[in-house]
Amino acid sequence: MTFRRPESALVVIYDIASRVLLLQRQDDPNFWQSVTGTLEFDEFPLQTAIREVAEETGINVRALGLEVVDCRSINQYKIRDIWRHRYPPECTTNTEYVFALQVTGNESITLTEHDDYIWLDKPAAIEKAWSITNQLAIQKFVPDLDKS
Repeated sequence: MTFRRPESALVVIYDIASRVLLLQRQDDPNFWQSVTGTLEFDEFPLQTAIREVAEETGINVRALGLEVVDCRSINQYKIRDIWRHRYPPECTTNTEYVFALQVTGNESITLTEHDDYIWLDKPAAIEKAWSITNQLAIQKFVPDLDKS
């Protein structure tokens, strides 16, 4: 078995109304998250972000002329015990690179690795996202709507 690299990309996808796309994990129905995935051994974080968006949602950012923005934010978190077998035995933490992607909201979502998806306003997305790093990324990098 090849162990995973303990580095991942988190991509917060939001639309022009600042609604956030969350995906429901197949292995835990209470775990809602933004697009996320492990860096392959030959990838840089931005490459992973673009690849994972396409794999998990069907959104081809290059074909649509969209830009995945590097938020220049890096998190470290403890790997969940149920996932530890995927990583080298001495590895207990993961490094997560944060990105953001604004879409129109009209893109077709094609799920391949998740059971469901939902578009939520920013406060509801923060509440529903399972991980604290995902909640903080939504809070920090999804713009607030101008209510004036």
